Amino acid sequence: MDPKDCASPGLMDESSLDRWEVIGSGGFGQVFKARHVHWVWDVAIKILHYDNGSNANALLREAELMRRGESPYVVRVSGVFKGRLPKGGPSVHVGLVMDYMEQGTLADLQGTMCGPPPWPLAFRLTHQVALGMNFLHTLSPPLLHLDLKPNNVLLDSSLNVKLTDFGLARSYHSVSRKSKGVSMEEGGTACYMPPEAFSIFYKPTCASDMYSYGILLWSILTGEKPFSNAFSSLVRLRIPEGDRPSLDEINTGQAEGLGALVKMMCQCWATEPQRRPSFLGRTASATKGVGGFTSQY
Repeated sequence: MDPKDCASPGLMDESSLDRWEVIGSGGFGQVFKARHVHWVWDVAIKILHYDNGSNANALLREAELMRRGESPYVVRVSGVFKGRLPKGGPSVHVGLVMDYMEQGTLADLQGTMCGPPPWPLAFRLTHQVALGMNFLHTLSPPLLHLDLKPNNVLLDSSLNVKLTDFGLARSYHSVSRKSKGVSMEEGGTACYMPPEAFSIFYKPTCASDMYSYGILLWSILTGEKPFSNAFSSLVRLRIPEGDRPSLDEINTGQAEGLGALVKMMCQCWATEPQRRPSFLGRTASATKGVGGFTSQY
């Protein structure tokens, strides 16, 4: 039976997977590439840190949530792994089993380029991220991403976008806050987090994701990391005060429609959440065909 036809993701253990290879790591944990012995294709497994014994059930619920609908711009979750890692000792680990993306992440792509990608690709990336986020926010109830950044934008063999880690930040944050030595940045990188996230009264909304999208747009259009020379402690202080990445390096005359995209980007990172646009139709349509490029790359 093709796993794509399964009604819900199930539990997998080490007996289902072979040829393990570490392909990445981050605040959540390590990411492995492995061959599923029954499906006979490669999958990606994101293994989480700080397992407290109840993560498997939480991840099953999260995986079910992530499979409520399908979008070409959202990574597909095949199941939940619970088992031992190769050379990992007797400890039992849990994680999500997902489609393996050949080109890695947007962050990987940016690391291989000097400056931004060609404008046709840059516009297409911004459009596809908006479509993926629009899909998540129009689910009922809306599914918040809460950790939108280049590391969580996967790219397939044709450099098409597939969002990952959406909603996972929420369940991970509830676990990691109880774990000693875990910083708040591990539930969402500081320079992509909205001003309200640095308040002890923070309650995330769809507008929180919109802010992160605005910062991601800047990163795509410049090819740089926001606030790359600033300490995270300073970033946390200055973002609520209104500091944003510089627009000096974006020449809006370089491509048709770039000026409109930059204007929308600045609206996305407004300090007041109510001033930010919505992904519902407006952002997706605003980035579609900007400069006539999105269908040409």
